[in-house]
Amino acid sequence: MDKIIIVQTAFIGDVVLATPLIEKLEEFYPKARIDFLVRKGNEGLLKNHPKLNKVYVWNKKTNKFTNLIKLILLIRSKDYDCVINVQRFFASGILTALSNARIKIGFRKNPLSFSFTKKVGHRLIGQHESSRNLSLVHDLTDNTYVAPKLYPNEKDYQSVKKYQQSPYLCIAPTSVWTTKEYPTIKWIELILSQDEEWNIYLLGAPSDFQKCQEIIDISGKNNIVNLCGKLSFLESAALMQKAKMNYVNDSAPMHFASAVNAPTNAVFCSTVPSFGFGPLAEYAKVVQTKKELGCRPCGLHGKKACPLNHFDCAYSIQKEQFDILNFKDYFE
Repeated sequence: MDKIIIVQTAFIGDVVLATPLIEKLEEFYPKARIDFLVRKGNEGLLKNHPKLNKVYVWNKKTNKFTNLIKLILLIRSKDYDCVINVQRFFASGILTALSNARIKIGFRKNPLSFSFTKKVGHRLIGQHESSRNLSLVHDLTDNTYVAPKLYPNEKDYQSVKKYQQSPYLCIAPTSVWTTKEYPTIKWIELILSQDEEWNIYLLGAPSDFQKCQEIIDISGKNNIVNLCGKLSFLESAALMQKAKMNYVNDSAPMHFASAVNAPTNAVFCSTVPSFGFGPLAEYAKVVQTKKELGCRPCGLHGKKACPLNHFDCAYSIQKEQFDILNFKDYFE
């Protein structure tokens, strides 16, 4: 095959978990041109990716369907040998169906999978999302596992070098979904349990700045830096890569840590790792409630608020369940 395109236009973490496809396809088809389609805003994840030829962008927020038609026409004009659709929704299905590619691969759950040349089953429980994605190309490659991978470049590493002059911790305390987010007061308890000597960097989007500033203000610590909105995706990954620990929710920063093999403590509140979105780094620890809650999980992706108004899946998690590092250990 000479021309391949991967389609994943969902959220940030979903793109990260589709990157094993790039690694696997490049291994088996080193001379192929591999392209990738993402939603607008996520293209920075794949900037300067050494194994990609081109990253296409779909603007879903403005003129969504007009832009989709333009993309379909563009993809048809490229004469792809293979389209690999990682999503299970109609829009990506119609793009795949009308791609004019010789091989069209996607999940059987996609409503337009009847038009694909290869349909693959999708098992939610007991299989990691990255493995589910790789199952799409087993017939084209093999069934060995490849982990997600991001490629910060030298400029990204230089941008965060000033924060790396002494050992540090990273915390990404926010999430798009409230029930995936460890509560502010609990993050503060965790911060107060850390050695005073640690530098702590709070990571997130520009919209997370105020919430992270609240954590800093309430904690009363002067060793915490609010980096929300100040780093690109790849700069954040570069910073996390050399952190002594990354404390994250079930959210995109967890997948950043996986993609650069950074040590991780991932807290799961309303969701559960068995859905297939857990951390993958060589050292990764899942932190979750020890209580038996009949209401957990309350959904696949989290909710805007606890349906039962108690949020016990989060508040019952104690700071002692996290790894609390000793700063002095790094100087002995």
